[in-house]
Amino acid sequence: MSGSIPFYQKHHLHYDRGYRSKETQSKVSQYQASSRYSASGSASAATRSRGLNVSSRSGLEESRLSPSPKRAKPTYLAVDKDNQIIGYVVPIFRGSQEFATGLSDTEEARVRDTAAYMARRNLFTSGLEMERSELISRKETMRESAERITLNKRIHEHEEHFKRMNEDSLMHAPEFVIKPRSHTVWEKQCVRLHCTVSGWPDPRVVWYKNNVALDPLANPGKYKIESRYSVHSLEINKCDFDDTAQYRVSAMNAQGELSAFASVVVKRFKGEIDEFLPAPRRAITEVGPVSEYGITFQTHIVDKFGVSFGREGETMSLGCTVIIYPALHRYQPEVEWYRDDVLLSPSKWTHMHWSGDRATLTLTHLNKEDEGLYTLRVTTKSGYETYSAYVFVRDADAEVEGAPAAPLDVRCLDANKDYIIVAWKQPAVDGGSSILGYFVDRCEVGTTHWIQCNDTPVKFARFPVTGLVEGRSYIFRVRAVNKSGISRPSRVSEPVAAMDPADRARMRGTSAPWTGQIIVTEEEPAEGIVPGKPLDLQVTEATKNYVVLSWKPPGEKGLEGVMYYVEKCVSGTDSWQRVNTEIPVKSPRFALFDLAEGKAYRFRVRCCNSAGVGEPSDPTEATTVGDKLDIPSAPGKVIPTRNTDTSVVVSWEASRDAKELVGYYIEGSIVGSNVWEPCNNKPVNVTRFICHGLITGEKYVFRVRAVNAAGISQFSQESEAVEVKAAIASPAPPYGITVLECVRDSMVLAWKQPTFIGGADITGYFVDYREVIDGVPGKWHEANIKAVSERAYRVSDLKENKKYQFQVRAANMAGVGIPSLPSNTFLCEEWTIAVPGPPYDLQIREVRNDSLVLLWKPPVYQGRDPVNGFYVDIKEADAPEEAWRGVNTKALEKTYTKIKDLKEGEKYVFRVRAQNKAGVGKVSDVTEPVPALTKPGTKEIVVDVDDDGVISLNFECGNMTPDSKFVWSKNYEEITDTSRLSTETKGTKSKVVFNRPGEEDIGVYSCLVTHTDGASSSYTLSEEELKRLLEISHDHKFPIIPLKSDLAVELLEKGRVRFWLQAEKMSNNGKVDYVFNDNVVSQGEKYKMNFDKNTGVIEMTMESLTPADEGTYTFQLQDGKATNQSSLVLIGDVFKQLQKESEFQRKEYFRKQGPHFIEYLSWEVTPECCVVLKCKVGNMKKETSALWHKDRHQIKVDEHLGFAEGVLKLEIAQISKKDAGVYEVILKDDRGQDTSTLNLTDQGFKDLMNEVFSVIANSSTPLKITSTDEGIRLYTFVSYYNDLLQVTWHYKDSAIAFSDRIKSGVVGEQLWLQIKEPTEKDMGKYAIEFYDGKGGLRRTVDLSGQAFDDAFAEFQRLKAAAIAERNRARVAGGLPDVVTIQEGKALNLTCNISGNPVPEVTWLKNDREITSDEHCILKFESGKFASFTITGVNTSDSGKYSILVKNKYGTESGDFTVSVFIPEEAGSKKK
Repeated sequence: MSGSIPFYQKHHLHYDRGYRSKETQSKVSQYQASSRYSASGSASAATRSRGLNVSSRSGLEESRLSPSPKRAKPTYLAVDKDNQIIGYVVPIFRGSQEFATGLSDTEEARVRDTAAYMARRNLFTSGLEMERSELISRKETMRESAERITLNKRIHEHEEHFKRMNEDSLMHAPEFVIKPRSHTVWEKQCVRLHCTVSGWPDPRVVWYKNNVALDPLANPGKYKIESRYSVHSLEINKCDFDDTAQYRVSAMNAQGELSAFASVVVKRFKGEIDEFLPAPRRAITEVGPVSEYGITFQTHIVDKFGVSFGREGETMSLGCTVIIYPALHRYQPEVEWYRDDVLLSPSKWTHMHWSGDRATLTLTHLNKEDEGLYTLRVTTKSGYETYSAYVFVRDADAEVEGAPAAPLDVRCLDANKDYIIVAWKQPAVDGGSSILGYFVDRCEVGTTHWIQCNDTPVKFARFPVTGLVEGRSYIFRVRAVNKSGISRPSRVSEPVAAMDPADRARMRGTSAPWTGQIIVTEEEPAEGIVPGKPLDLQVTEATKNYVVLSWKPPGEKGLEGVMYYVEKCVSGTDSWQRVNTEIPVKSPRFALFDLAEGKAYRFRVRCCNSAGVGEPSDPTEATTVGDKLDIPSAPGKVIPTRNTDTSVVVSWEASRDAKELVGYYIEGSIVGSNVWEPCNNKPVNVTRFICHGLITGEKYVFRVRAVNAAGISQFSQESEAVEVKAAIASPAPPYGITVLECVRDSMVLAWKQPTFIGGADITGYFVDYREVIDGVPGKWHEANIKAVSERAYRVSDLKENKKYQFQVRAANMAGVGIPSLPSNTFLCEEWTIAVPGPPYDLQIREVRNDSLVLLWKPPVYQGRDPVNGFYVDIKEADAPEEAWRGVNTKALEKTYTKIKDLKEGEKYVFRVRAQNKAGVGKVSDVTEPVPALTKPGTKEIVVDVDDDGVISLNFECGNMTPDSKFVWSKNYEEITDTSRLSTETKGTKSKVVFNRPGEEDIGVYSCLVTHTDGASSSYTLSEEELKRLLEISHDHKFPIIPLKSDLAVELLEKGRVRFWLQAEKMSNNGKVDYVFNDNVVSQGEKYKMNFDKNTGVIEMTMESLTPADEGTYTFQLQDGKATNQSSLVLIGDVFKQLQKESEFQRKEYFRKQGPHFIEYLSWEVTPECCVVLKCKVGNMKKETSALWHKDRHQIKVDEHLGFAEGVLKLEIAQISKKDAGVYEVILKDDRGQDTSTLNLTDQGFKDLMNEVFSVIANSSTPLKITSTDEGIRLYTFVSYYNDLLQVTWHYKDSAIAFSDRIKSGVVGEQLWLQIKEPTEKDMGKYAIEFYDGKGGLRRTVDLSGQAFDDAFAEFQRLKAAAIAERNRARVAGGLPDVVTIQEGKALNLTCNISGNPVPEVTWLKNDREITSDEHCILKFESGKFASFTITGVNTSDSGKYSILVKNKYGTESGDFTVSVFIPEEAGSKKK
């Protein structure tokens, strides 16, 4: 333990009493006595304290009496009514005069001798007398206080003497003067609980954890309990998550028992600290962290963002979790984000968020300007904590292939009322061809219209934009161009107003929170005075596009509004020309344009005001118009050095004589690829850069270019190749120091390997120790001079019953690392417990989703008896202490075990206990949490037996580093005996070969790959597995040629017979013997043999089979020492069937040599109920004829025959019984003929018709209901009706018996059922059933309910309409349309009349009713005949006549026209 005291200890009264020196106590006593007088005598100071009670006691009282439990501890925390900390109170400090009362006489005399005192005496003689009187008063007060202390001391001694004389009055129950406080700490920190207990007799104090008594001996090094001077403490060393609990301290004596409680909360980091990254910087003052108002804030940044890569246009968020302890309610730390050490503020590009425990920075739209080193800074009252990581932004894909990347950092260098000078940085990527120049675009703020400012590209990275409107604001962007095209536009600049700088300065207001706006004015200007000459005129910038002048105003002050005229003159002449002839400028800065490139000019400036124009300034030196800035030279030597597995540090020599250097671009290339990629897309202005995002294990070369406004330099020379891998560094400190055994003069220590070994194997460890006396550690001493390779060491020459601390350092080839934190304080006393000590060096290997392997070493301290077993405990990492459970119920004999049935993704911790006959010993240290996850790329050990029967175990690792090694073990002990096993490693593969496999080789074999993330695997060679492998080895030594398939037979074309088998693998030296009935047959006319050694197919073919070929066929194989054979027996029915099939295939072959049927004649029925007879033919040619026959009579070829795509068809549109018969097709040409026959008689014709009926039935529509004037009709439509179709109508599932009232019929494609004069008895379900020889098809309809009512009502309506139509009055005929008749003639017309009842007849002339008279006779006879007679017509009879008939069912009329002519008129008309 260090000598510093924790902050919580400093608030305890016993600390002030017990740990101060005598001198300090004396000073404090004097100060407190004077403070008491000062506090009581100053009412104003008490008023200013705002209720902050500060009690003071005499120093003697504090030194002799126990602290009073009622005394309030001084605190500067502000709490609410629920005692929740909500902030802190700022104490009001007294003036120097109040503190002066605490000085002693000697100190006052010394002060009086100082120069300051002498000065005050001379300056303030009047106040001297007052100070002297105050000094006398203070001395008197101090004497009174001392006398009072002496009196109190005598009273106290008297009381103590009386108590000793009367013990009964002294005895009282325990009382907690100071109770233990609760603590919240981080993992691996130490915590100490204190309490002060009074009582007589002295109470016995016991500490409990979750109501379980704590025994320090049961957990050596974990708990330390001390009791001294009524002060009791419990120290918990190396807190882990299991130490989170409620702790109780119980004090008990004869008068009673009392307990006090305190909680300990152990916090765990959300993510492990990356040991590769440097430790976070901490704000440290000369005296350590600032402790303000009684609080020391501890800030931890965890869950950090790493080096990040983004692309232009994307959104990126950077975030860290910030833990601040103590966590004060409503306390707000200052959270700031920096990019390249420049403070960021919220904007449309950057959004910042603080959630109370997490700081987030969101880059809404990445651009290359966002690239850089980002730093999070969290500031509290006690200091600040920072974390940094680099963000790289890659270019977005070019809109045109080969176009350059976008420029960056567009900004305005200078702005005036008529021009703005825009500058930018060149991009790192030129698209494969050099950049020809840049286009500058402007856009007025408030609009979206971009205007290109230059017609031709400019190469210089600065450009003056003119043609602006004074007073308006603009934004700018830049695009690069090469021969392939134009880049994407850059990010727009910040808005800038086109106005005179003097006006802009006047518009800027300087505001302060207490005065509003500050207006700075000069003295009243003098009128009528012409200003003098401007001063210090110089050319500040000159390019081929513009020249910038600057000067100082004239020296006189108080001049009236001074403005300036600029004049120019070609060098060598004295002809001065005013540049700004119209309006003088107000600011002492001016840019000139439209100067001739290559010419030299001189410039001067005149001042002017209302009084006139002053004298010109001194002219400048001749300035030649042109780009004075040169492209920088190439950087010097480039040196890359290893950094991490994915980064390289690149340093280079700066460009010589480079002016206005913007920065450098770095490019990298994999050796041999000749493809260069930019390492940064934003220039860096240093000569050292870390290139991230590289491929581990690849070799890279680098080159650098310098950039300024004039352009980009040539590349530097390529660097030497460097391999990307982690640099070697000294290892991190070991941790977890524990004691394994302790005797009188020595202790055995164990520790854990560093989390970061520095990229190289650890070569050893060095142990230091120091003695701790009364809590004060001494000097460190070396325990070993020579490094120890094991993580356990016995430290000798210690002193018995002395306390020691230890520290360990690890060493590798890079050097010795920093020492570990000091261990807990251990007492050197001999262990005498009967049970074993703790196992140590727990290691976890072979982590998978559901299992892992745990290794450990047996305890050094065996106890009274040897260790005879081990128990392994497991729990989830975030589970409470009570969650520990045993993995094994029976003690393990070995020092390793495989733990199964883990939950995927869950984190676990483990511990081990050893046992002997006396019992189970101490638990080991708990392992680090490990998640049950199989890492990507994990592979397992594979067992292999080669062709020579050699058994080997093989392991491959894909994520090896150059320093990785394969370590093979048997039963998790490294294999060193090569007599039975030999190891071979090549590249990423390693194997162990068994020299003489036997029972001695049974065990668990494992392989660990060093310098990886734990790549390991194991293989258990059991007795059964060894037996299996030996059998395979025997087969390989005495091999049998494996067969993919045994001997089989198949038929080929022409009916040929093929015997064949396929071997797995045979060499070119393999041979085959063909045996039939124990006789070897050979190649000849009957047998044809073939052996394809590439595929392993062995075959023998025969043209045909004869009865003599019945028997057994055998293929005998031989390939070196490997042999095999396979046989096939062909006898009896098997042989006969094969012979018959062979003959059939042979005939089929010859049939197919000419025209033949591929598919024989068949029929099908189309959806239109058309029957098609078809067959598919092959091997046809033009001369081939296809003849159709029916019942041996040839069918004439007409439109019903067809032949398309090798298919012959015959269509029968409306099939009937006459189409039944035997159909035959004959194919014929000079190569032969083939015949196909189809029998469509009897059953064949029935099957066809049933299919036709089925098609008809399926085409039927749902049964529908309609009404007629006779009754109700049910009907359905079919696509085609055939007379042979059998249909049955059903009523209520019974066939209907037809009668005159119920009939069925067919009209076209409509099938109907007519119900005449329906009644309610006809209601019910009706169905029509189509018969198709199978299940048939039924259509149903329900004629009941509303359906019947609607149909019946419609029937009644139609019936009434029919009756009305039959009986209504009608004019049946007999009347002409026109009658032309000669005057004097008789006219007689008759028409037929019908209707029931007999209609009434009315005659009309010209729509007027006429009656019968002598001239016009009207008659209606027999109720049927109506006549119209005019005896002698005259011209007055001409007109339109109508007959109107009417009865109760209707009315009808008939019209005709009568035209009467005179004969003479007719003759004259003809002439």
